Amino acid sequence: MNNNNALDIKELTKVYSVKKNQNKTALNGLSLEVKKAEIFGLLGPNGAGKTTFINILGGTVLKTSGKVNVYGFDLDKNSRQVRACVGIVPQEIHLDPFFNPKKSLELQAGLYGVKKNERITETILKLISLENESNTYARNLSGGMKRRLLIGKAMVHTPPILVLDEPTAGVDVELRKKLWANILELNELGVTIILTTHNLFEAETLCERIAILNHGKLLALDTTNNLIGKIETKKVIFKIEKNKKFENKKINNIEFKKIDDSNIEVTFNKNKTKIEEIVNILKEKNLNLIDFTSKDADLEDVFIQLVNNG
Repeated sequence: MNNNNALDIKELTKVYSVKKNQNKTALNGLSLEVKKAEIFGLLGPNGAGKTTFINILGGTVLKTSGKVNVYGFDLDKNSRQVRACVGIVPQEIHLDPFFNPKKSLELQAGLYGVKKNERITETILKLISLENESNTYARNLSGGMKRRLLIGKAMVHTPPILVLDEPTAGVDVELRKKLWANILELNELGVTIILTTHNLFEAETLCERIAILNHGKLLALDTTNNLIGKIETKKVIFKIEKNKKFENKKINNIEFKKIDDSNIEVTFNKNKTKIEEIVNILKEKNLNLIDFTSKDADLEDVFIQLVNNG
């Protein structure tokens, strides 16, 4: 295992026995690595294998084959140490409504076998910004506070890796920003973050590198910027003097789509077509150009292209 890696996965496969003589492959020869102290995105549609991957790391699902190495510990030989290295924050909120955050963290630490004099409950409460609500019943906490408490519970045994499964699902924009700030702060302290999310803007904002899965296979693994750079399709909105006669058309593999009488969306291959060619075509159609704005590719474009092709 590379000493710079927090996680090394080699040919990881998981096959479930669904019915008699019928199997389902959830992970199919998955290989990837996660570097120490990075925020790593794990993306994919429902059924891609993300949950199975997380459950294997957490010890609740047994792999069929392959190698899993976490901070130098082999899952086959050192399963207890692997589980100690990983803290998992589930998507679903399960909290005892009559326990306050302090009690919840203390109980969780006890379940992990952390001795009382080695517990860092107060530190965690400050880190997740719940020190002022430490004695408030969980049932009275807001949705964002409950999610931060789940993060805190995953940290009681000070794991070097935190796996966040859809951490901002169902929260509003303001709470999402606060959770992002918590995630970035933890990462700055040296914690390796593995993030699964359906919010592609979230992944683009937080993650240094991203793996995209589909049907248990790895479709792509690269830096966020490199993945976005692979998209060849580009869109430009041209503002023109009002023209009611213009109709949608395709010229030289360039698609022209009328948004309204004053705006036309043009879709083209950025590696094959120059903007000057498009301008000339519009001028030939006797359209007077006023301005144009470019819509650069984002992670959503990458995701859709890879999943549709995979």
